[in-house]
Amino acid sequence: MNDPITLNGISLTAPTVRRQEEILTPQALDFVKALHKATATRRQELLQQRQTRRTQISNGADPSFLTETAHIREDTSWKVAPTAPGLEDRRVEITGPVDRKMTINALNSGAKVWLADMEDSSTPSWANVINGQLNLRDALDHKIDFTSPEGKDYKVQGSTFTDLPTIVVRPRGWHLPEKHMLVDNTPIAGGIVDFGLYFFHNAQRLISQGRGPYFYLPKIENHLEARLWNDIFILAQDLLGIPQGTIRATVLIETITAAFEMEEILYELRDHAAGLNAGRWDYIFSVIKNFRTRGPRFVLPDRNLVTMTAPFMRAYTEQLVRACHRRGAHAIGGMAAFIPNRKDAAVNDVAMEKVRADKTREANDGFDGSWVAHPDLVPVAMEVFDGVLGDRPNQLERTREDVVPNDKALLDIAATPGVITEAGIRSNIEVGIRYIESWLRGNGAAAINNLMEDAATAEISRSQIWQWIHASAVTDEGEIITHQWVEHLVDEEFSALDRFEGDRFDDARELFEEVACGEHFPTFLTVPAYARFLHESQELAAA
Repeated sequence: MNDPITLNGISLTAPTVRRQEEILTPQALDFVKALHKATATRRQELLQQRQTRRTQISNGADPSFLTETAHIREDTSWKVAPTAPGLEDRRVEITGPVDRKMTINALNSGAKVWLADMEDSSTPSWANVINGQLNLRDALDHKIDFTSPEGKDYKVQGSTFTDLPTIVVRPRGWHLPEKHMLVDNTPIAGGIVDFGLYFFHNAQRLISQGRGPYFYLPKIENHLEARLWNDIFILAQDLLGIPQGTIRATVLIETITAAFEMEEILYELRDHAAGLNAGRWDYIFSVIKNFRTRGPRFVLPDRNLVTMTAPFMRAYTEQLVRACHRRGAHAIGGMAAFIPNRKDAAVNDVAMEKVRADKTREANDGFDGSWVAHPDLVPVAMEVFDGVLGDRPNQLERTREDVVPNDKALLDIAATPGVITEAGIRSNIEVGIRYIESWLRGNGAAAINNLMEDAATAEISRSQIWQWIHASAVTDEGEIITHQWVEHLVDEEFSALDRFEGDRFDDARELFEEVACGEHFPTFLTVPAYARFLHESQELAAA
């Protein structure tokens, strides 16, 4: 392993990545270190509070609206900050990792916003962390291009920056450390690294180009975690002499506990708040994770049957729109994960109709925009939202006062229609193993069976397996789901995989069995995956 290098009080333990000195400047490292030192203790306290809350829920305490914050919900006078430049119209947002090719494709997609993802669709290898920062800076400097191994050239088509989608960066969640950057032998939070480096290098660039430093905040579980982010924003703007309120953040409501605190989260971030997003896949995962030991009431059917029309998902999305619009914030819908198959028109036609129906429901419910995972889906989503919005940039005026906040409806899991099937179990096994294999090779966005899978969808796959085993759930065919039977299915699905030179399928199977079939339930699969990935990187560096 390379000897660590200490710069400005931060130990860098990873092998050097080309051009990293452009990102890891002394001033940038000082900035990141200041953010870390101001927040490290609170972050750890909040992570411990997450565990305490999960234990309470597993012991039978259902989440509900907070009595201590009722005054915030009942006060109709407060609003979030006015909409920031470039965020007025968000009718279609494309998501994807910040590799060089995706950066160019996203900026050329025709979407209104690009969610530049450093989280669920990106493996946080050191090379990915640094190159992602370089790609974003190069894009903002109008000097990004890419040539594929096949010789295809990629260039950004827009003549000016304001012709392109507005960039909104998603840093890593609070649970993920950056183990290659240490202060006093303690890893800096991955989210601090991602946010801090991007903000330090690009805030002024963005402002000078008529935009601003905008962020998506993932995995937030309560309003106190939003308060921590808000304090980071205040400190970051002070340190760089940037006016308060320049930063804007959209929070992903992708945990079941956050769904009971949506207005409180907006209130904590109100000077920096841009909106909330219905992060549907992580939300389903969060439901399974928190209630996995609570018996049949919380057992969901096959993953592909848990749709946005399920009663608990309808309650979640409608209450999200209401919370946003009564506070002047944008409500952004969930991901359409279909990957077009240009070789199979029939598959495409069926999938496109499902995407159209999904986006039509969201637009009619009052959402101001929605996510897609592939450039070919941008025109479909754009057409749907154009039909509802017309020339209006959004529909903030639809306050959805017809929706009554209902904490019981958010937990109506048992009303979800559908069954568990052997095919559904096999699909979860295949997706889980294939995604983890891709992740371990450094690719956190994997196209599997015409769907874009990321960490959130893989989390659903493995957590459903764990819950079904421990609940002794029964399939539609009458088979009791046992550990022994699942291991038999894992054997069969694993033997059917297409292997290739340099694949990580053996490691992926081992890790899948750990997170899906083990006695204990890891909170996030990416935590043990990152530990394994980090170990492999250290061995490679030492070789």
